Amino acid sequence: MGARRSLGRKFGWLWVAYAVSTFGTWLAFDAFALIAILVLDAGPTAVSLLAAAGLAVGAAVALPLGPWVEFRRKRPVMVAMDLARFAALLSIPAAYAFGLLGFVQLLVVSVVVAAADIAFTAASGAYLKSLVPPEDLLVANGRFEGTNWTAAMLGPPLGTAAIGLLGPVMSVVANAVSFLLSAMGIRAIGGEDEPVPVRTGEPVRLRAGDLLDGWRYILRDPALRPLFFNSVLFNSLIMATTPLLAVLMIGHLGFAPWQYGLAFAVPCVGGLVGSRLARRLVTRFGRHRVLLVSGVLRACWSLPLAFIGPGTAGLLFVMAVELGLITCCAVFNPVFATHRLDRTPPDRVVRTLSAWSVTGKATVAAVTALWGLLAGVTGTRTAIAVAGLLVVATPLLLPRHDRAPLPEKEPAANVS
Repeated sequence: MGARRSLGRKFGWLWVAYAVSTFGTWLAFDAFALIAILVLDAGPTAVSLLAAAGLAVGAAVALPLGPWVEFRRKRPVMVAMDLARFAALLSIPAAYAFGLLGFVQLLVVSVVVAAADIAFTAASGAYLKSLVPPEDLLVANGRFEGTNWTAAMLGPPLGTAAIGLLGPVMSVVANAVSFLLSAMGIRAIGGEDEPVPVRTGEPVRLRAGDLLDGWRYILRDPALRPLFFNSVLFNSLIMATTPLLAVLMIGHLGFAPWQYGLAFAVPCVGGLVGSRLARRLVTRFGRHRVLLVSGVLRACWSLPLAFIGPGTAGLLFVMAVELGLITCCAVFNPVFATHRLDRTPPDRVVRTLSAWSVTGKATVAAVTALWGLLAGVTGTRTAIAVAGLLVVATPLLLPRHDRAPLPEKEPAANVS
């Protein structure tokens, strides 16, 4: 079967590095929120503001990185971002061990990690496009998607169990080590044949126009533009409810941290199913139809989360809702990622993905902060319900047809 064919040794090392860091990230699922709740006794507004401020400032810090990364070898950038995340995260258990951990440090570390995430994601997207033939991009993205949901299924229960047994910062230690191992895996790829991207016409330097170039490209493309608005709004509303769900389940309904992790881990089996189905569905029905249908279906599952109850019944209810949501997302995500790469010329990938990530993280930050304030005024359940209602409307932003031609390659930069 095509999905089982080898994509080469270099892709294998990239996949291993991705698997290790993704597993570490899911081990530390909601770690900052849990530390804020369990160690600093933070409430819903403070937890939401922590998540929001870190993302917002991280996105601002990452803004100039897109055009800078565009004209650098991508593999060293990826290694540097992994090492930056390793060092920043390791500072949390160090401060906790000496009784110095505070809210400000959590905020600073979240900023560093958010900025490094954006730069790494943009560089890795461009590197993947240069590493894998176009006909294999969906296979590669499907493997990443399946790996992500496997890690999501195993990581949270193990991470929350580690918190219960070994203390509130142990999952952060594991996440830090995972980035170090990821950097080692990316170095093992070997990059002697990776060419240095060259901007013709003038020396490489940061220009104000470059900072906006990714957004200009997205907004001009008739296929990317609606997907951009749809994905940014959907993801921000989903992420805005994450700290609220933690407060509702752990703080209000009395679930233990391991139960909270289990509630979001078991349904990730749907991610494995969805990621395996994505390529087969595209082969049978076509890319656009799969994007549209899965984009509509993934919007139907958020509203019921406002009605979580206590005890075993509540836990099973969360699992059932998350199973539906995750399965639909796992079909949508690799098809969407492949479509976005296909429609972006190689000399625009980093700036386009950076603009997408910066917008996404900044919007998540703003919406998360807003929903934290909303929860403080109306209550946690009401805020989750309002977000769920808005998620239901996000399919209105999906493209209704697929008649947009593939873009022609543009000049490497706006130069005069």
